[in-house]
Amino acid sequence: MRGVRTTLLPAAALLVACAGNPDRHTLAELHDVEPDVTEVQVSNSLDQAMVAYRNFLEEAPESALTPEAMRRLADLKLEKKYGILGDGEIVELPAPRATAAQADALPGSSARPRAAGIAEHTESLQEFERRASGEAGVAPSDGGLALELPGGDAAATDGPLEAIDLYDRILAEYPDYPHRDQVLYQKARAFDELGRTDEAIAVIERLIAEYPRSRHIDEVQFRRAEYFFTRRKYIQAEEAYSAITSIGAGSEYYELALYKLGWTYYKQELHEEALHQYVALLDHKVSTGYDFDQTQDEDEERRIADTYRVISLSFSNLGGPEVVAEYFGAHGERSYEDRIYSHLGEFYLEKLRYADAAAAYGAFVELHPLHRASPHFSMRVVEIYEAGGFAKLVVESKKEFAASYGLDSEYWRHFDLEDSPEVRSYLKSNLKDLANHYHALYQEPELAGEQPTNFQEASRWYRAYLASFPEDGESPAIHHRLADLLLEHREFGEAAREYERTAYEYPSHERAAAAGYAAIYAHREQQKLASGAEQTEARRAAVASTLRFADVFPQHEHAAVVLGAAVDDLYDLKDFEAAIATGRKLIDGYSPSGRQGWHSADP
Repeated sequence: MRGVRTTLLPAAALLVACAGNPDRHTLAELHDVEPDVTEVQVSNSLDQAMVAYRNFLEEAPESALTPEAMRRLADLKLEKKYGILGDGEIVELPAPRATAAQADALPGSSARPRAAGIAEHTESLQEFERRASGEAGVAPSDGGLALELPGGDAAATDGPLEAIDLYDRILAEYPDYPHRDQVLYQKARAFDELGRTDEAIAVIERLIAEYPRSRHIDEVQFRRAEYFFTRRKYIQAEEAYSAITSIGAGSEYYELALYKLGWTYYKQELHEEALHQYVALLDHKVSTGYDFDQTQDEDEERRIADTYRVISLSFSNLGGPEVVAEYFGAHGERSYEDRIYSHLGEFYLEKLRYADAAAAYGAFVELHPLHRASPHFSMRVVEIYEAGGFAKLVVESKKEFAASYGLDSEYWRHFDLEDSPEVRSYLKSNLKDLANHYHALYQEPELAGEQPTNFQEASRWYRAYLASFPEDGESPAIHHRLADLLLEHREFGEAAREYERTAYEYPSHERAAAAGYAAIYAHREQQKLASGAEQTEARRAAVASTLRFADVFPQHEHAAVVLGAAVDDLYDLKDFEAAIATGRKLIDGYSPSGRQGWHSADP
């Protein structure tokens, strides 16, 4: 309960002087003096101040100042014994800190940095409920608590007991004293400090009944509510917390009362009523401009995290992600909905309910595909399925991510790609994984019947990667893999074109020469399949590719061989001028030892 930090006297020196110097002032004059209750700090000790009050009470006749002096003396006795105590602050227990491994990785998955906006749960559900609801370490009691004193010195309680006696005298003898609510407040504090909790609550009940507009009303209602809550008397606690929330944001206990009122409903399994209180608390934080991404105030950050987590408990008890959508559909959307879905997803993941965890994230993405958090949530779905070992669902969720957040998607018309490097990086790896996955399935002999589907999927994702990241350092290798796929699928003409793009349309890279040589081979294979005019066209394409290859990669080990084959083709096509020019190039550029096999049609 609230205390004071200074020794407070109602003009004590004046009171003592009046009582001890009648020649200067008559006692009757005291009736005309208005009590000065201005709080001032004095340099004398508490003992000196208490002596001054005692002297006044012993020497001065009874007057309107008497109950004030009695109250101040009683207050000082409490202050001397307990110091600056009971200032209304609520002591919160810290949540366990996450280890680096817990914070950075899912169970069963490789460690990777957690994306922004993804909730963290590192405390067990049972530990969380005990700590966050304020039940940890509370022993319900219907009687007073025994006060153990060093050496059994009962005198240690004399000061507080004397204070209580003084408060009782004021209440009994001065019914018109204007600060009776303060007397009751301090009396309750004295009982509380002595460990006589039930008696303290009885005094609080009287204070509330007699002085419902006291400046202490919200604090004593909160103490009363906590008393009932820790004894699992939730209906009484509900009434006390509600008395504070009805005061509104003007009470310094408003936020805590909303939070604990929510827990009170939760303990009664009134989950929707509990949600109303938690949402009201978050709405209040939004109205005050609270930054939900702030990390400066750890206590505040933990309280908000606890609120999100108990919201997850409530929604889970009501039915899960579908209920979240229904709730905000009925009560209006909120700016912090993404955090609610994230905490619900992590709640399910903590319980190894992988499908429900993924559904929580997926539900938000489906409702808000253009929200800034949605790509991260879609990525989280993949991670959850990976952690659960659901290979098919991993592939399907990766395809959904690539379709929703590819660079040609609607999302990037609203957001700048440069502001989301982690999404860009994930998209790259995701497209590559999908292409490689389906390419590997295409090559499986036992899946021969599924080759057409797997070919289409692999080709789709290779091309999506190249369209999205044409200048990326990995693009030449990806392009080469696409050409390989086409070659394996016997689409030789298309394979030749993709090999040529790989060889000649990128800055110099280590696979360029191999791609150029493979293009010639693909043209030759196409020539074998073709007939008539198509065969002639394929042959000319092979010659053109060969000449380009020899120009760009003259030092390649097979350059002379393929150039010789081109001479033969030109001769057969009766393009004698080109055949002569190519023959001279071959003679001038390569040694006689390199001319072996010139007449081979295959490179």
